[in-house]
Amino acid sequence: MKRLCMEKLVEWKHSPSRKPLLLTGARQVGKTWLVKEFGRTQFKSLAYISFESNERMARLFAGDITPSRLIPALSLEAGVPIQPANTLIVFDEVQEVPRALTSLKYFNENAPEYAVIATGSSLGVTVHPGTSFPVGQVHFQKLYPLSFREFLMACGEEGLSDLIADADTEMMSVFHERILEQLKYYLIIGGMPEAVREFAEAKPAVDFERIGEVQARILRNYRDDFSKHSQLAPRGLPLRLNQVWDSIPSQLSRENKKFMYTAVRESGRGRDFELAIQWLVDTSLALKATRVVTPQYPLKMHEDFASFKLFLSDVGLLRTMAGINPAMILRQNDIFATAKGAFAEQYVCQQLAAQEIGLHYWSADNSSAELDFVVQGADEVIPIEVKSGLNLQAKSLKAAVKRFGFERAIRFSPLPPKRDGKILDMPLYAVESLGRML
Repeated sequence: MKRLCMEKLVEWKHSPSRKPLLLTGARQVGKTWLVKEFGRTQFKSLAYISFESNERMARLFAGDITPSRLIPALSLEAGVPIQPANTLIVFDEVQEVPRALTSLKYFNENAPEYAVIATGSSLGVTVHPGTSFPVGQVHFQKLYPLSFREFLMACGEEGLSDLIADADTEMMSVFHERILEQLKYYLIIGGMPEAVREFAEAKPAVDFERIGEVQARILRNYRDDFSKHSQLAPRGLPLRLNQVWDSIPSQLSRENKKFMYTAVRESGRGRDFELAIQWLVDTSLALKATRVVTPQYPLKMHEDFASFKLFLSDVGLLRTMAGINPAMILRQNDIFATAKGAFAEQYVCQQLAAQEIGLHYWSADNSSAELDFVVQGADEVIPIEVKSGLNLQAKSLKAAVKRFGFERAIRFSPLPPKRDGKILDMPLYAVESLGRML
């Protein structure tokens, strides 16, 4: 299974200013597999240490955490000699031993010749009081569920993936129906590696019920994580995490997808749920798109933090949470119309996040107009309209182009590519062409 993040890890390895790398992301998105594969293919040896339920490592890091003391012990634990130029050191599930996270500071300051990657969940990292986080001493990288391009590669469709990466609109028109068919499967399967592996290995005799069981198990594991650190978390937080989490599908099913606290609990307020929302975002279980007051460059200077949309990390998990039968998605032509376009925006948001594109949207103060997403290029802001059906009427988009003087706009839909004045119509499967277009 190829992950595009591997290219970033290779760049990190060869960086002259390399610091220890902290690879974060939701559980079960493939962090452990990725770092092991990186060590296997890019280094002569791999010193892999899992901190989960590892009492030896808990005792080791309770004492002196300077590299000179740690390296011999880590070599014994991993069962391989650690050589600075040839060995990748991996601290897996580093949040289980918080002082191992602190030790990254000393590797950066005193032993930068060692290549060290720590993987972990932000939820676990942030709940341990008294832990010194190595601010400025580590390089951060986030791993998301497989994007649609990665899904295509896992299914043996590397050529279609390359076509999207190259933003080849001519070839998209030629192979449109074929790629759209794959997109239907992606909406069902999503990008969680275990679900994708089940699909890729079984097709064409796919057992969607079994894949649904995989997704349901992942969702149960996430719920277990909500209460895992309950003794260290503020009182009532696990309950509020569950309440916010359960509300996301219904929040997205509304025409106006702005997050409403009263949809979580009657008379709910921001102060009741803002910490739970932040934790879900920090763990990458949820994706947050922030409203901008005006869609102008730079977007960060126009953010309205009181208004936002909240998405799940994965469209396949959304399907399972919503209880949508795979046959409904496979049968209908208007594949994104399910749940009032919730799948369309969820899908686009997920693909933007995988490309590390900031998540923003714009709406008028009186909610009379909205741009589903606005993204920032090198020196411009580009509005994005997401159409779940085949009707491409986009009054808000055309009015915004005129009002704000956008030089170009993008409208994603299930239709093949074409141009409508300043609006470029692109198929929904081509969201990952944005990198080339920006």
